[in-house]
Amino acid sequence: MPEVRPLRPGDPLQLGEYTLKGRLGEGGQGVVYLGESESGERAAVKLLHVRFTGEVHARSRFARELAAARRVSAFCTAQVLAADLDGETPYIASELIEGPSLRHVVEREGPLSGEALERLAIGTITALTAIHHAGIAHRDFKPDNVLLAADGPRVVDFGISKIIDESGTITTRAVGTPAYMSPEQIAEEHVGFPADVFAWGSTMVFTATGKAPFAGDTIVATLNRVINQQADLSLLPDGLREIVGLCLSKDQAHRPTADEVLKRLLGHPADEAEASEEVLAEGVQAATIDLTRPEGAAPARRRRRAVTGGLVLLGTAAAALLVVQLGLTPSRSAALPSPTTVTPTPSSTPTVSTGSDLLDRIRAKHVLRVGYRQGLPGVSLGDPRRGRPLRGFEIDVAKYIGKALGVPEGGVTFVPVGYADRETAVEEGTVDLVIANFSIDTADRGRVAFAGPYYLAHRDVLVRASAGISKLRDLRGRTICLTAGQTTAVMIRDRGVDFVALEDEDTSRCAARVADGSADALSGDDILIAGFGARPRGAKLKIAGLRLTSERYGVALRRGDPIGCAAVNDAISSMYEDGTVRRLLDSYFGRVEFHAATRQPRLENCR
Repeated sequence: MPEVRPLRPGDPLQLGEYTLKGRLGEGGQGVVYLGESESGERAAVKLLHVRFTGEVHARSRFARELAAARRVSAFCTAQVLAADLDGETPYIASELIEGPSLRHVVEREGPLSGEALERLAIGTITALTAIHHAGIAHRDFKPDNVLLAADGPRVVDFGISKIIDESGTITTRAVGTPAYMSPEQIAEEHVGFPADVFAWGSTMVFTATGKAPFAGDTIVATLNRVINQQADLSLLPDGLREIVGLCLSKDQAHRPTADEVLKRLLGHPADEAEASEEVLAEGVQAATIDLTRPEGAAPARRRRRAVTGGLVLLGTAAAALLVVQLGLTPSRSAALPSPTTVTPTPSSTPTVSTGSDLLDRIRAKHVLRVGYRQGLPGVSLGDPRRGRPLRGFEIDVAKYIGKALGVPEGGVTFVPVGYADRETAVEEGTVDLVIANFSIDTADRGRVAFAGPYYLAHRDVLVRASAGISKLRDLRGRTICLTAGQTTAVMIRDRGVDFVALEDEDTSRCAARVADGSADALSGDDILIAGFGARPRGAKLKIAGLRLTSERYGVALRRGDPIGCAAVNDAISSMYEDGTVRRLLDSYFGRVEFHAATRQPRLENCR
């Protein structure tokens, strides 16, 4: 447990559901408290400094920190438990994670080498790759912001991160820590994912040598070295030296992507394709298991202590350093309530409960209400009020899950929900589930829980099969049709690919433009744009396969129902095992050349 200091006069006693027990730390933006809910759940509660609460810019940055944390994949940082950014005391509550920072370990125990360095390199670049897949440029990657948790390193502190797809503008103001900043950050040029790769390379030098590669006696000297001097990489092992050297290229166009670095470290071909979920899982495993175990031996799960040579990486009280993190970590196994709990019905007649509110409602009413998004061809299209039945991939997924949960034939009813209303519909009980291309990593986990994912989508582009577009660079100078609120194209531009933007408020017209050649591409989630691409006749269209991000489409349900969540997960597993997912994808998107994800994604842990 990290050191907890007493509350000071003027400190709040309660924030949301958390009673504040003491202070964990304080920074320039806010104070971090130890909070405890009525159920005994402990949290690190970050409160925006009162002097900033009236500043729009400060609140905006706080909101950006929260949004970035919620987008990051599960193994990268700590789960956001609750937040309130609109009240008089804006706060964010996240899980407590104990473990030393990378800087603390290196300064206390000395540089890492051998297996410890290899695991650290793989673990940190895996986390950074996942962050980039979420469309986020961290912009302050450094040893202080790497926490060595028991199950692998976590990248923390999204205070100055940039959600690349939130707008068309990337700020160029120099932000970051001087010794780990990239040349483009110092020069106030376009800053994106390559800056994080540069910072990762600098962090690896520090990890292997105990010194930042460009550190000088003054900030001015440090910045000058970043821009004008080459790093001394002589103490790095051969395999890592070459990779780090490429990452520290002064020209960001010459640096590899985080995906490419990860694949090279794991021994995979480093082509332009994004690292798959399987590669990320391999990176997580390589960072947390003994890489030197005998061939054929079972993987040894690492516990709270991980010792390499004489280096104690984790678990000692003296080394424990709390870093407040904001994001997601693997959920712990749920403590499931007994399925024989007796609950009274409205008529006061005792009934044996399933232990799940969702399953009890289905059993009592024989109905499952599912929220869906309207007007998405191949996904959820139709208007029952006008006699046009709903059809599409997500409609059939909902029916399959309903049947598996015991809903009788015809008992699944569909309720249209707006993009911004999906969490509210679940919270207010308007629907039982939401199956509406709802990305788990962008949702407010303090408001809804998730089963699934039932599909792993990717940000991509729809193009003509004959257009010669299969890699990101092929879009340079091409015309991309953009609809209102479209954000994928901003990711493309941030990765150094300039294109011609053609705006159109109608996605169907954009798909038609791609088909007739008046536009070269339509950007968006692959399964959604594939549905629009399957409509035009006489043109062969394809999903290019860029896979700019991973979007885990989940089934949203009310919080606190682990049994119901597990039942939905079982249905999703069956749907993959019996070939239903593959059949549905072929049925609705077969007219488009589309290598859809047909392998079952890793499911959320229900709790």
